Amino acid sequence: MAVAVGAQAPDLSLQDQHGRTVRLSDHRAGGDRPGSPVLLVFYPHAFSGTCTGELQELRDRAAAFEDAGAQVLGCSVDSLYAQRAFAEQEGFDFPLLADFWPHGAAARAYGVLDEERGRAVRGTFLVDTAGILRWSVVNPVHEARDTDAYLRALARL
Repeated sequence: MAVAVGAQAPDLSLQDQHGRTVRLSDHRAGGDRPGSPVLLVFYPHAFSGTCTGELQELRDRAAAFEDAGAQVLGCSVDSLYAQRAFAEQEGFDFPLLADFWPHGAAARAYGVLDEERGRAVRGTFLVDTAGILRWSVVNPVHEARDTDAYLRALARL
């Protein structure tokens, strides 16, 4: 079951396509840090058709997410090496997180791991600067998500 809106978002600590550790909690406001909302986008697999199309749209609309002050984080069970090749091929500048080992632990924490197939379903979570989940959508693997819905949710923060 996916994390409920209004709940504390599970923290995660994963490597991105460059081997850098990315923590969700690093985006929280605190002290002299203003923080930034995070759009956490789980996708089944790098290089698959629908996933590529969704992430290309996020890439192509990066300015809208930047204007909203949001950090986009993509996440799949692929290795950081696959994430790096995917990002380089498609020109993705935002972090692609490798939920590779323990396999699918972040997706499981968010309730979007397809345990039978060992991949994430299409779950998107908007986390505010206090670490609270403010909006989410979970789609089946075969159904692409609506990027406009992400931007509408960001506008309501």
